[in-house]
Order: sequence, then C-alpha cells, then structure tokens
Amino acid sequence: MSRFIAILIVALIGLTACEAPTDRLGPDGKPLPRLYRIHARDEAKIQYRMLDSINALRAAAGSNPVSLNANLNAAAATHARDMHVQNRPWHFGSDGSSPLDRVSRSGYQGVMLGENISETYETELETLSAWMEQSDTRDIILDPKATDIGFAWYQEDNGKLWWTLLIGAQTTSIALNQ
Repeated sequence: MSRFIAILIVALIGLTACEAPTDRLGPDGKPLPRLYRIHARDEAKIQYRMLDSINALRAAAGSNPVSLNANLNAAAATHARDMHVQNRPWHFGSDGSSPLDRVSRSGYQGVMLGENISETYETELETLSAWMEQSDTRDIILDPKATDIGFAWYQEDNGKLWWTLLIGAQTTSIALNQ
C-alpha cells in the first residue's frame, strides 16, 4: 500500500509541474500568430461560417441574404488553386480566363457580379474583415442584387492561403430589382 501511495505522490508532483501552454509574445506584447491549418473535414464549416458572416454584414447594410452555390464554389476553388500555381493573386487564370469565363464554365445560371481574392496566412474571417475595409471589395460583398456566393481556398503546405469569393445573382432577381 505504501508503494502505491509513493507512486501516487510522484505522479501528483509530476502533474503539478505541467503547465498549460501559453502564447508566445512578440516584441509588441501581443501573442504571435499561429498557423491557421485547414483540414478537408472543415470545408463545409468554413464555408457556412463565411456565409453567416456575409449575411450578417449584408443584413446590417439593408441587403438581402445570399446562399452558397455549388457552381460558384467550384469556380472559386478552381481559381484559388490556379492563383497558387501562378504564385500571384490576380483575377485571371493561367489559361487567360476571366472570372466571367470561369463562372460560365462552372454552369452557373446567373450573372457574376464580382470576385474578391486574397493571398494571406489569415483566417477566412480575418480575410473578410480586410475585404470589408476596402470600398471596392466591400461593394462586391454588399451588392444588393446578389443572391449567391461561391467561396473556396487553396492552402499550401507552408500554410499560405489563396482565397476566392464569387458573388452572383440569379437572372430572375436582377430583372425584379431593375
């Protein structure tokens, strides 16, 4: 019995030496950023978190909510990967395609209204916040004619993310708004 108590005491002493990991601090005293790693199982969660955030911003601006569209998601994913291949964030594909071309190829039945892109190590919500700080990308997100979004990314092994957001509108809703 005394042997059991001795082992228990040693184990308790060992556990008291354990300490919860703390964030490393930078020279400014703020926590250093952590690598944001996305796993395939998180795809739907991230897309719906972005959708909910966009719809909250749109509601605050007096715009109707948008929905995720599989065709726009596919076009966004194609472009995110292509930006990685080209190693530059821009709106044209390595084949010379424009956002309009990619949306058309995806089979989307509406009209593409805009595309936001980003090359970053930031999360989707940090990226959305950066887009909202710029009038041109904010206007795309808040476009009152919008009914659909496509949102996708490509993550490199080093953690760099290539984000693409496409905004579209079903043609029937455009006709009603004009």
